[in-house]
Amino acid sequence: MQKSQTQFITEKGSRYLGQLCKHFAHKIDAGFEGNHGYANFPFGSAKMRADDNQLEIAIEAADEAALNRTKDVIESHLVRFAFREELEELEWRDAL
Repeated sequence: MQKSQTQFITEKGSRYLGQLCKHFAHKIDAGFEGNHGYANFPFGSAKMRADDNQLEIAIEAADEAALNRTKDVIESHLVRFAFREELEELEWRDAL
């Protein structure tokens, strides 16, 4: 299992957590409660946590290709939702 994680420093972490989970829930198993959320894609899964200062995202997938696809989907949506903050990309840290 391949794993990676990132964080987005923002005061709007809870808002973005809700947006991501609600959006993904239209097509896949996804949801949130309080400051925790998840999204289970056919190719990988994500767990998210928000607080007053950030949004943390941890993902896992069976192989590197699936991990990269999971990163791309989450990142492209978050960049779109956070356009006012001029987010261009996330810095992912892959687990060894």
